[in-house]
Amino acid sequence: MTPKVYGIEHILYIVITTALAVACLLLTKKFAKKEKTINIVLKCLAGLLFISIIANRLSQVFRYDTVRWHLIIPDSFCGMTSLVLSLAVLLGKDDNNVLHFVWLLGLFGGISTVAYPSFVGQNASFFYLPTISGLLHHSFCATLVVGLLMFKKIRITYKKWYCTLFGFTCYLTLGAFLMQTFNMNDAFHIVEPLLGGTPLTAWVMAPIYAVVYAIILFVIEFVRKKKSQKRQTV
Repeated sequence: MTPKVYGIEHILYIVITTALAVACLLLTKKFAKKEKTINIVLKCLAGLLFISIIANRLSQVFRYDTVRWHLIIPDSFCGMTSLVLSLAVLLGKDDNNVLHFVWLLGLFGGISTVAYPSFVGQNASFFYLPTISGLLHHSFCATLVVGLLMFKKIRITYKKWYCTLFGFTCYLTLGAFLMQTFNMNDAFHIVEPLLGGTPLTAWVMAPIYAVVYAIILFVIEFVRKKKSQKRQTV
């Protein structure tokens, strides 16, 4: 029987991976007393994320009758975010500018896709490489972002708003390049909507994302200011 969204395989996957992610982060919080140890844990998660997204892209390269090497390049927001986030943690410093672009995409994209993976029924086996690697890289992506926030490896601030603008511009530019160079029908939802029958192309999602991100920044800065004022009056 072909796996289904919220079928037994999918439910077990969510339960097991969520339990493992929570256990990993909580145990690190409890027992990792040194910054070096925390960094090792986060870099291990980033390494697993990198391996899973590369496995997913390779599964696309060899999925068809002819080898399509250009598919090694992620052509979706989630896929590229997994790749960029993993490299930003493995190679970059804490709170680097790249993290300020990808953290929300990684968190929302990772959680929402694991919750509703529309691709889960593409093969009779739940462990079909494009399926399981797709789920894994979304899970690792969301877990890594939570870890970065939990251990204060990124400080969300409105001062880094430009990172989001630059990041989206790069994604859409790459998408246009892929479509023109390799005759792809779509990339990064420039043409086709995220959900069929909706207007959710990149041109609609980008301003929605900007508004949501602005609201999040406002709330964070408001709470931060209130805490600062409270400390000053104590």
